[in-house]
Amino acid sequence: MDHNEVAQYLADNPHFFEEHAELLGTIKLTSPLLGRAVSLQERQMEVVRDKYRQLELRLSDLLRLAQENDHAITKFQRWTNSLLLARNDVDLPHLLCTNLQDIFALPHATLRLWDVADEYNHTWFASPTSDAIKLFARSLKAPFCGTNNDFEAATWIDAPIASIAMLPLRVENDVVGLLVFGSPEKERFTSNMATDFLAQLGETASAALTCLIK
Repeated sequence: MDHNEVAQYLADNPHFFEEHAELLGTIKLTSPLLGRAVSLQERQMEVVRDKYRQLELRLSDLLRLAQENDHAITKFQRWTNSLLLARNDVDLPHLLCTNLQDIFALPHATLRLWDVADEYNHTWFASPTSDAIKLFARSLKAPFCGTNNDFEAATWIDAPIASIAMLPLRVENDVVGLLVFGSPEKERFTSNMATDFLAQLGETASAALTCLIK
């Protein structure tokens, strides 16, 4: 019998070692952990311990992710509450951006809106923007994150920007503006980072800023 036939025989006869228990003490296996021959029972215990360690590491990762998500939700609630407490519509964009910076530890945050109501035409957040940036914003299906390749939106921030995140602001499926996060660190916003949470920030910001749009 070759080794495949032996393996198949043992698989087909799960009670073999119960009927021949004396063999268990004589079978020796090489332990990758101890570097010597060990009994079958010892090797089985090593396998069980290794699986247990892997489960512990997985559980630790899950607990860490749960804590990170809990912290993110708490911060998101604080930020949302600050928007609900805003007294004047015209102050809302400034409050929205400064609280994003404070609560989420963002180096820089700003925004631009187009098609604002006439009474807001004089404001900083309604400053003129090019057709190119409006077209770019409309093309975004999700927040953009990556290196600042001389983006127009980066010039809205009066500081050196190495990486940038741009979130389209939508009202009834029409893009009406752009929310921008900037950082002097290249690795703060990268093209391979998850954008689900950023998308939620953009949706909430869009809802809050609807009162400023025509």
